[in-house]
Amino acid sequence: MTHTSWAVFEKAEPDFAATVQARFAQYPHHVLATLRKDGSPRVAGLNVDIRGGELWLGMMAGSMKAKDLQRDPRFALHTNPGEDETMPDGDVRISGRAVELVDPPELHRYAEETETPHPFHLFYADLTEVVHIGIEGDDLVVRSWAPDHGLRTQRRGNDDEPPREDPAPEDEPGGGGVPAAGE
Repeated sequence: MTHTSWAVFEKAEPDFAATVQARFAQYPHHVLATLRKDGSPRVAGLNVDIRGGELWLGMMAGSMKAKDLQRDPRFALHTNPGEDETMPDGDVRISGRAVELVDPPELHRYAEETETPHPFHLFYADLTEVVHIGIEGDDLVVRSWAPDHGLRTQRRGNDDEPPREDPAPEDEPGGGGVPAAGE
């Protein structure tokens, strides 16, 4: 099974990855959604760390969100919306599977680098989707990246028109990219 790390995403879409990383850097706390034992959602705050080519999710030892991820690694992560409703730098969400780091020397190294108190749980993200939603002029612009289809952009106006999908650079004449949805 292939691991889609932050480094893989960053290599595929460096500008988009920089935009997403900058949005996470604006605030220290974000919102993690996990699945409880009964399948219902749980949301909780946590800090996000992007370093060494990975997106890290750290949490206190024995936390319910850690137990959720140990049982079912699927997660969704949402950036802190900020102080008011303007969100000039947009809104970001990431989906994936959390993989727990359990190697004691690696945990100790991470703790030393980040001044994280022991004990703690540490997971790295196996990315399945990265989405940025922002406003450009009168359009709501949704950019999404996934390992299987790359970067896609949809625009929605404030009228009844259906969303418009921007062609990916590879889809333009002379390219050989992934066809847009519906092609």
